[in-house]
Amino acid sequence: MNRTARDGRGFTLIEIMVVIAILALLAALVAPKIIGRSDDAKVADAKVQIRNLETALKLYKLDNGAYPSTEQGLAALVARPTVGVIPRNYRPEGYLEGKRVPKDPWGNDFIYLSPGEHGDYDFSSLGADGVKGGEGKNADIESWNLQ
Repeated sequence: MNRTARDGRGFTLIEIMVVIAILALLAALVAPKIIGRSDDAKVADAKVQIRNLETALKLYKLDNGAYPSTEQGLAALVARPTVGVIPRNYRPEGYLEGKRVPKDPWGNDFIYLSPGEHGDYDFSSLGADGVKGGEGKNADIESWNLQ
C-alpha cells in the first residue's frame, strides 16, 4: 500500500532537473547548427532567385531585342514599361510567374542595373545586413560573381 501511494506522486525535483539539464545540453549542441544553416539557405535562395530573374530577362530580350533599362527596372518583367524604350513584342502575361518581382530572402529589393558594369545587366542582393559589402551572411550576392 505504501509503494502504491509513492508511485502515484509523480516526478521528484531531482528527476525534473536532470531532464531539464539534458534538454538544455541538447539545445546547446543542436541550435547553433540549425541557426547557421538558415543563413546558408538564404544565400542559396538568393542565388536561385538571381538565376530565375536572369532567365526572365533573357526571355524579355529575345522578345524585345534589348534588356529593360535601369529606369524601367525589374518591374518591366511583370508589366509593360511605360517609360524609356517601349517594347513592341511584350508578352501579355509578362515574364515572371506570380506577376510580381520577388524580394531577396531578407525582404529587400534586388538591385538591377542595365547596362551593367560587369555585362549587359547587373543584379545584386546586399545580403543579411542590407548594406554594400560585408562578409559571411552579410556578403553581397552578385550576378557576375555567382559560384
